[in-house]
Amino acid sequence: MNVERQVCEELDRLWKLCGGGTGLGVAVSGGGDSTALVLIAQVWAAQRGVALHAASVDHGLRAEAAEEVARVAALCAARAIAHETLKWDGWDGTGNLQDAARRARYGLLAGWAAERGIGAVALGHTMDDQAETVLMRLGRGSGVDGLSAMAPMRLQQGIHWLRPMLGIRREALRRHLAERGVGWAEDPSNEELRYERVRVRRALRHLEASGVTVEGLARTASRMRAARRVLEQAMQQAAREIATVRLGSVVIGRAAFGGLEAETRRRLLVHALNWVSGHEYPPRSRPLEDAEKAIGAGRTTSLHGCLVVSFRGLVVICREAGAVADRHAAPGEIWDGRWLVTGPRDERARIAPLGEKGLAECPGWRDLGLPREALVSLPAVWKGAELAAAPLLALSSEWQARLVAGEDDFFTSALSH
Repeated sequence: MNVERQVCEELDRLWKLCGGGTGLGVAVSGGGDSTALVLIAQVWAAQRGVALHAASVDHGLRAEAAEEVARVAALCAARAIAHETLKWDGWDGTGNLQDAARRARYGLLAGWAAERGIGAVALGHTMDDQAETVLMRLGRGSGVDGLSAMAPMRLQQGIHWLRPMLGIRREALRRHLAERGVGWAEDPSNEELRYERVRVRRALRHLEASGVTVEGLARTASRMRAARRVLEQAMQQAAREIATVRLGSVVIGRAAFGGLEAETRRRLLVHALNWVSGHEYPPRSRPLEDAEKAIGAGRTTSLHGCLVVSFRGLVVICREAGAVADRHAAPGEIWDGRWLVTGPRDERARIAPLGEKGLAECPGWRDLGLPREALVSLPAVWKGAELAAAPLLALSSEWQARLVAGEDDFFTSALSH
């Protein structure tokens, strides 16, 4: 099967899975992989009546980057593909550069897509990228989740990220471009040995002679994704049987939680922590183990921007008050990434945590069946230093608060794609 047909068929599959839409975004760096992707995506989109949008991120880290992005813009203009350049200037010279650049890239692309009503963005990761990811995670001692590597589709920041080229080798994409007389840029950082992925890429070239191949590692990722799916389904079933969502907190029977298989128990705790906090990645293994021990001993502990509270035979995973103490929003804006509070138009009103002061003004809060820790971090309406409303605690009928994703999202989002 030729490259174009293979990518188009995978785009069809992923497009159906994510629910489709009227527009597809493509992230284009100017390298061979993403350049091939945007040209093939144009063919796919034209045949299916889907509007195509392309975007490039200039991280401002290399002098050549602006020129590379300009070449992408020219290529898109020549082919009548809508294209925009997104610029990042957030690097302060500290921390992990590649990780910071990756996070910034996804953030800029997610914002760009959301502003234009684009629900899905295609990325140019290949089978080679997948194999390198497996090898890196193998070296770190990763389990099933880590070795499942990159998913063909992932919902993050409200955007479906599609990877339709995970079954295609990098060299095949370059041949596809060469046959059509299309050039691409080579990022010199791909040869810098200070980066782990570059070292792994070089090591893989030598390992192939010993039978450790790109294709074999990619098959491992596929098998691990299948195994992960089974484990996630077991966790989702357990969640539906023993967990509920109350006022944005996840509540689990402590005895039932302790009776779960160790892997199911760990996955349920991680999912609850991520869902309540909005974090993308799980906490590290050691703090997670400590949290499980605290639950077993009936102690309250903090982890991942959450409190894990033992309360009347229950385990309550709620937002930690300190994690939201400085979070403010105007009515109608999303607060803490998941709450929407609406009510009468009032320029003095602001959304902030209820806090201990606000809770003291809410009679009957003890009847809600939740610990105070789960209530003080809830959104409330303030006018200066005065509490105007605590809609989740039935203080004021003029104001309403709801989870943007809904309570059932805790259960449905337990499965990855």
